[in-house]
Amino acid sequence: MPLDPKAAGDEVAAVHAPSDPSSDSAAFTPDSGQAWVRLTLALIIGSIGSVGMWSVVVVLPVVQTEFAATRGAVSLAFTLTMLGFGLGGIVTGKITDRFGIVAAIALSIIFLGSAYVLAGVSSTLWQFIAVHCLIGLGTSATFGPLMAEASHWFERYRGLAVTIVASGNYVGGTIWPPLVNWGVQSAGWRTTHIAIGIFCALTMTLVLVLLRAQIGKATQRSHANAAPPRVDLRISTNTLTVLLCIASISCCVAMAMPQVHIVAYCGDLGYGVARGAEMLSLMMAFGIISRIGSGLLADKIGGIRTLLIGSVAQGFALLFYLFFDGLTSLYIISAMFGLFQGGIVPSYAIIVREAMPASEAATRVGMVIFASVFGMSFGGWVSGLIFDATGSYGAAFLNGLGWNALNVTIMVALLIRSRQRLALA
Repeated sequence: MPLDPKAAGDEVAAVHAPSDPSSDSAAFTPDSGQAWVRLTLALIIGSIGSVGMWSVVVVLPVVQTEFAATRGAVSLAFTLTMLGFGLGGIVTGKITDRFGIVAAIALSIIFLGSAYVLAGVSSTLWQFIAVHCLIGLGTSATFGPLMAEASHWFERYRGLAVTIVASGNYVGGTIWPPLVNWGVQSAGWRTTHIAIGIFCALTMTLVLVLLRAQIGKATQRSHANAAPPRVDLRISTNTLTVLLCIASISCCVAMAMPQVHIVAYCGDLGYGVARGAEMLSLMMAFGIISRIGSGLLADKIGGIRTLLIGSVAQGFALLFYLFFDGLTSLYIISAMFGLFQGGIVPSYAIIVREAMPASEAATRVGMVIFASVFGMSFGGWVSGLIFDATGSYGAAFLNGLGWNALNVTIMVALLIRSRQRLALA
């Protein structure tokens, strides 16, 4: 649970007391104007770098046509993107903890820029598919590690800062798909991929140079003077990481049902896939609101409570899908679902920063994000299997509710444990 604001401020002031007046890290003050400048630059990097999560969805049909392949075969590119994104989050998180965020983002720029150029010149389908693992790796540092890094720049507004950075993924999801589609229609998918690679390399490098100037000599260890954990759950860091990973898988299996299948669901109901696409877009738009709002809430009540509220609300939205399938109802429920679930994943990063050592934050966040990626992938797949077996999505929504209940159970247990620790203090 968060400490008293005055006590927390005194603690932060003591931790950040200048040991060397000439050092950049000693001169930096959390929640300062400099911190907000860093946050703005981080959001820009995250919005640009998130292209790897969205471009493959747009180009699937044209790539399928050119290579005369099946939809399933071409979809492997998305699978490898997610795999690279998940594993890359752990790798770049470790690099961030050891060498700093600038080194991690620089590595991402190299992989992202070169991978898009390689995708554009690929002569076979397997080359196009394989290179998307590198695209996922290039995208990875712009999410989990960047959230962890932003948490070191703020104390009073830490939750808000983390969720603003996490919103870069949704901002990219709003901007990139229409741009990629315009490029494909105007110049073809190959030229578009090459252009994306060059654009990302140039613009992200420019913004990274500005971020490096803001961070200064603290680039290597920006978390070195961070405040100690606010929450003591009386369990080891490894045990807490495992519990958060299980919780992350559970909530994302539930989250995947509407996000992955809403378009097909609307098609089955006779409303058409275009309506489903609009509902998906509505989810993403309200997800941005949810992420920012959850950050503000976490700064007031802590990450565990914020995640618990979001998970319970997500469960109610899933329940509504079971009882209402009218067109207007689905639009309303989809907006509700986006509003409820958007802040869940960033809340894990807030919990990590509140309860674990700052020196391990990026690595631990990377592990939990990888679990969430697995949960989304598994949830989308198993929901399809359930539909094939039952002929409807009713059982799939129930399956999502069951997984969501597991997430709620873990969060309640952690919340109770934190109360017990305070009672014994």
